[in-house]
Amino acid sequence: MMDRRLMMVHAHPDDESIVTGATLAKYAAEGAGVTLVTCSLGEEGEVIPADLAHLTSDRDDTLGEYRIGELDRACVALGVRDHRFLGGPGHYRDSGMMGGPTNDHPRAFWGADVEEAARMLAEIIREVRPHVLVSYDEHGGYGHPDHVQAHRITRRACAKANERAMPGTPWRVGKLYAIAQPVSRIEESIARLNEEAGPFTPPKQVSDIARGTPDAIVTTRIDASDHWAAKALAMRAHATQITVDGGRFALSNDIAQEIDAVEYFTLLLGAPPKPGADGYETDLFAGL
Repeated sequence: MMDRRLMMVHAHPDDESIVTGATLAKYAAEGAGVTLVTCSLGEEGEVIPADLAHLTSDRDDTLGEYRIGELDRACVALGVRDHRFLGGPGHYRDSGMMGGPTNDHPRAFWGADVEEAARMLAEIIREVRPHVLVSYDEHGGYGHPDHVQAHRITRRACAKANERAMPGTPWRVGKLYAIAQPVSRIEESIARLNEEAGPFTPPKQVSDIARGTPDAIVTTRIDASDHWAAKALAMRAHATQITVDGGRFALSNDIAQEIDAVEYFTLLLGAPPKPGADGYETDLFAGL
C-alpha cells in the first residue's frame, strides 16, 4: 500500500525508543505517516545523572517537564513528526511501580477512567486514521501499571473509533499489535552480555530484563538494522533514564541490555500474518 499510517501508544517518554525505536525510525524513513501518543510525562521515574537528582518527585517534582524535552529530542532522532500526549501534557501522571502509593495519585494513569481515556485516544485515531496501531500486551510488557492501562485503553479505543455512537466519522484500524520480547531472544542476549565485560551488571535471567513473550505467540519480526544508529541516538536523548555505552545500555537498575534494532510484535487484531521463511511476518502493513 502507498499511503501507510502507523500509530504507537506508549506509557512514558523513553518507552518508544527502548522497545520500538528502530521500527518507528524505519517506517518514518520510508515515508509512512507515524504518530506517537504518550500517556504520561514519566514523573515518577528515577534519575541517573547526579546533577539532575533534584528533578525527582520527592524533591522538585519537575522531572515530567524535563522529560518533555528529552522526548522531543528522541522524536527528532527517530524522524517522528507527529507526537501527542494523551489529553495534553500532564493530563495523566506516571503511576509509579505497581502497588506503590503513587498509584493512588488523583491524576495517576492507572486510575484513569478507561472509557474517558479511550474516547480521547479514539478521537486521535479518527483524526490520524492509522492503518496499524501498536501498544503493549495485557501484561504491560513487564507489569508496570501504566503499560497495562495503555493496553486496556488502546484496545478499547481501537473498537470505539469504529463505533457510530461516537460523534464524527468512524475509522476501523486494520491491524492491532502488541510489543513482544521473545524469551529466546532475551536468553541469547543474556549469553552475549555475560561473555564480555562491560560497565553494567550482566543479567542472569530473563526476568532481569523483561517478563518475556513466549516465542510461540510472536508473529512479527521487524528488522530495522539500518536504523540502529537512530534508535541509539533517541535512547541517548533520554539521559535521565538511560545510560548508553556502545551497543549496550542500562536503566537506573544498572542491568546491562543490548540496543537491538530487530524488534518483535504479536498481532492481536486484523488479517492473519503470512510468515516468511523464518516463520515471522516482516512488515506491519502486510495484508492491508
